[in-house]
Amino acid sequence: MLSAAIITSSDSGYRGEREDLSGPVISEMLKAAGYEVKTMLLLPDERQMLADTMKKICDEHQADLILTTGGTGFSMRDCMPEATRDVIEREVPGIPEAMRTFSMQITKRAMLSRSAAGIRQSTLIVNLPGSPKAVRECLEVILPELKHGLEILKGDAVNCARKD
Repeated sequence: MLSAAIITSSDSGYRGEREDLSGPVISEMLKAAGYEVKTMLLLPDERQMLADTMKKICDEHQADLILTTGGTGFSMRDCMPEATRDVIEREVPGIPEAMRTFSMQITKRAMLSRSAAGIRQSTLIVNLPGSPKAVRECLEVILPELKHGLEILKGDAVNCARKD
């Protein structure tokens, strides 16, 4: 079973002024896809804290997948893509490209997403948008393919060629 950690980046959520609605959507969808959700964290928009948390999860092999939500917009405090790039060793640009391409069919504002994705050791990190609706839409696009990517990353995939 693949394991996952969820990190929500929100100053107002961290202060208890706003309920995190996106983290639970991610958890629900991951569990339905057969993942074990090991950790759900709500952190402030603090680049170093976010980076340190992701590093710890990766370096201690706490999860195969880290999905983040929030902090990918234009606000001066939004720093999740930067924190992610501080941590990753290899970028995976196709994942955010796929999410943006799909989302552009729904709203042109998808072009404003700064989401990033990458690998640290054997953990894949993907930044999702902050809204529950956008999280659901993006996960519906990428979640079916993430399993194969994680199997390759962990050395569990025996045949990478598709037959369809």
